[in-house]
Amino acid sequence: MTRSTHLYRTICFCICSLYAGSAIAQSNQSQPSQKSQQQQQQEIQQQIIQMAHPHPAGKEALRYEVDAKRMGVSENSDDALPRSREFKRIDSTYYVGWEFEGIYKYNHAADYLGFKNASVPLAHSLDLLERDYKRMLSTRTDNVITFLPAYKFQTDYSLTAYYLVNCYSNMDQPEKVYALLRRALKWNMQRDYVLDIYDWFAWTVHRNRFYTSDKYSFLKNSIDANEKLANSYLDSQLNRIQKNLYLNNKIFRPGYEAGDKMAVYHYKNILYSYAFNIDSAEYYFGLMKVSPIFPHNNYATFRAICGDFRTAEAEYKKAVDQDNGDKRLKEWAYYRSILDIYKGMPKGGGELMRDMIKANGSTPGFGWYNIALARCMLYDGKSSEAERYINKAAEFKELHIGTTLGQSHYDFSVQLVKLMNKMHAQEAQRFENSNWWYNPEVLAKMTQLLGDKYLQQFLIINQFSQNPERDRVIYKLFSTESTVTWDEVYYLISDFSTQFFLDRFKKEAATDSRKNIVRYFKYFVARLDMKQGNYKEANTILDEILRDPDIDADYEKLFIARLFQAEAECANKRGDNTAGNEWLYKMYETYPQLIPYSGLKMNMILHISGDVDDKVASRLKACNINWVTNSDIPAPEAFVVFSKKGKSKNVQFYVRDKAGNMIVTQQALGYNDTDPDVGVTLAYRLFNVGGDMSEKESKEEAL
Repeated sequence: MTRSTHLYRTICFCICSLYAGSAIAQSNQSQPSQKSQQQQQQEIQQQIIQMAHPHPAGKEALRYEVDAKRMGVSENSDDALPRSREFKRIDSTYYVGWEFEGIYKYNHAADYLGFKNASVPLAHSLDLLERDYKRMLSTRTDNVITFLPAYKFQTDYSLTAYYLVNCYSNMDQPEKVYALLRRALKWNMQRDYVLDIYDWFAWTVHRNRFYTSDKYSFLKNSIDANEKLANSYLDSQLNRIQKNLYLNNKIFRPGYEAGDKMAVYHYKNILYSYAFNIDSAEYYFGLMKVSPIFPHNNYATFRAICGDFRTAEAEYKKAVDQDNGDKRLKEWAYYRSILDIYKGMPKGGGELMRDMIKANGSTPGFGWYNIALARCMLYDGKSSEAERYINKAAEFKELHIGTTLGQSHYDFSVQLVKLMNKMHAQEAQRFENSNWWYNPEVLAKMTQLLGDKYLQQFLIINQFSQNPERDRVIYKLFSTESTVTWDEVYYLISDFSTQFFLDRFKKEAATDSRKNIVRYFKYFVARLDMKQGNYKEANTILDEILRDPDIDADYEKLFIARLFQAEAECANKRGDNTAGNEWLYKMYETYPQLIPYSGLKMNMILHISGDVDDKVASRLKACNINWVTNSDIPAPEAFVVFSKKGKSKNVQFYVRDKAGNMIVTQQALGYNDTDPDVGVTLAYRLFNVGGDMSEKESKEEAL
């Protein structure tokens, strides 16, 4: 889940400034004026400058000049860098020039080196602030006149420290983050402004929760202990806000503390969602719903782990509007692609990821988008494309900024997609060759692919065994920290220790409080029962799940299709081929792209017409599809029409269900005699694998 956004921090800072401006106006008992708001703010800032700032002796004139030139210039503007140079020419020992330089470099950083370069002037700015303005930084008062000179230095300190903390965090240097927070805390300012110190303590601990004090000194020695520590930091932040009320109520507008508490609630949501404490997470999200900075992305992820995919998608769409252009992973995009897979729309998810890659280039998030795109291609049945994109992700050095998702999550996602792709490659040999079981060439390929699969599983399990979060993030299904689909998890466990996982998922099905997730645990139990040959027990569970009225037919198509697949396999094992055919037909209607990689042989009625290309037609019929003519067998009808013009050849095709509804819309496939395996390509297209691409995707595929 994501940390509170930079936009939220900026809003807080502006609110702080607004409150202070109001206090100044009240202290001077100014009368209502017809002047513009900008003129009033400039006059207020000028009043602050004219107050006796405690500049070091001999530096007053130079620093007054910098302060005057600074008015009306934002540290976040494109003009910040040339202004920083100007300020340093006037007085290089004044912190302001270094602050402007550091913030400008931070805003233009997108990799480790960029944040490192930004951290140098920011750190120097803090050093200069602490050297020259100790008294101002430690000022605590309820007197407006006394407070106003200190306000400028305290807010500058908070802003500079905030950016420096972000630099260290983005460089994955949590010890430096922790040390800087302790350094800022010693000033005991009466308000945290931009840098919510204890919130940052909590975030830093939570983000590194799976490590121990052996790695980072500020951690405890278990995930539970670290999560408890993080929660205690948030409680300390609430206490800190409450403790300072007696001072700040006379300085800032009444009710100011409600805004400060929103940041605490934000992190409470993250911790409680991670802990599957659904009621508490819902409570704190509820407290934030009245706020303009409600975290739609995190709430969407929370609703997704509760199995409310419809609300999750709506919230992810709202999160787009909160995206302020930070160069980091847009979680809303990554997770929306997974929802598209659940909805049976992998093409839509793939197009979204292509758009994200095009818009963001090789900035942080590029690797994640390639993982998501590879996954979408995989569920659309396009294994070669999936392999290309997952290899791009594996070779990219991702930078994990402002998110709890780290390198271990990234590596696991990459390796699991690779495993699925290898398993698909093996099943593809069965699908493409009806004689696979006595074809020496095909059997040799399958043997090699089986070896590749075992090597990939060995790699993942070795990596996985070192992950202390596996119980919370993988086995639990639908965790806020999970970056894979529930379906991928079954691919992972299907060949290992069936009894262990059977006992595990039976327990989860009996104890998990998320009613919309329990059915997924039950599905895993049924699948694992099948692995042990208990088809009758599995069939009973599957029938029970299919009677669940809460299944969302629009947003759980992948789940429904897998249920139909399991029912078909159970029926076939029990010798009930009639039921097996019916369940397989339902699977085809729901998610046809899955069938070529399911190991099941689809019944299909084939109608061929036109100027038939015997070579292509023969290769199509040699694929592992049961071409039937008996209309009593539940089977979709495939219509294939050949035509040619000179050397150019064309085949049009579409597939209808028994009621005449289109499952695969009418499409055309152009080819010539030099194109290899047109018949195989056509066979995949009859299962909606490939084809129906947008114009943009078609051009990219051509390249």
